[in-house]
Amino acid sequence: MLELRDLRKHYRVGGGEPIHAVDGVSLTIAAGEFVALYGPSGSGKTTLLELIAGICKPDSGTVLVEGRDVFAMSSSEQDEYRLRQLGIIGHPQNLIAGARAIENASLKLLLTSRRTAKRDIEPLLERLGLGERLSHRTEQLSMGERQRVMIARALALDPPLVLADEPTGSLDSHRTSEVLDLLAEICAERGATVLLATHDSQAMVFAQRAYELHDGCLREYKPDHTLIEPLPQEPV
Repeated sequence: MLELRDLRKHYRVGGGEPIHAVDGVSLTIAAGEFVALYGPSGSGKTTLLELIAGICKPDSGTVLVEGRDVFAMSSSEQDEYRLRQLGIIGHPQNLIAGARAIENASLKLLLTSRRTAKRDIEPLLERLGLGERLSHRTEQLSMGERQRVMIARALALDPPLVLADEPTGSLDSHRTSEVLDLLAEICAERGATVLLATHDSQAMVFAQRAYELHDGCLREYKPDHTLIEPLPQEPV
């Protein structure tokens, strides 16, 4: 489903040393797997997800999704890929202020000109425990409810690949478990592949495989965070 081959992305700020945000990452994730990527802020997690989404271009390396090279796609093909094949769960601040929950959640459906967008998204919102909150505006929702709206938006078109970027960063431990349990359950039912990027070690228990991103390099995740040797690179 998802294959990363020796992916690299370096930044240079001013005249300082380059920042190796992603430094030779190779990883293969099968269809239907739930994989977690652990790392503190600034470890390169968001950059890696942006590379997979085609939002930024790598210095070198390849991103393959269902066998297609993301960076060999045209601009319009990338837009279609992000709309239909990819579900991105980001921070609730990306919700539209003043919009109702059902309007925020149905955004992707509306982008496909689906006239029944709001009606079609209702079952998923109800599944996420928002059946009584459909008409509530963003500001009237708790942080946990806003995060569930973000999940509904990401899953609206039943994408085969879901990227979750710190989806529980603003939630307490109880809400974190609730949200991730629902995400894992719904994606498993749909056969979706999930890559979860998080700095919360509590979230790692929901994954079938877990890795740590450290100084742009991928390593085996260990809860005690002792010194870990980098993973050997997968053959290209």
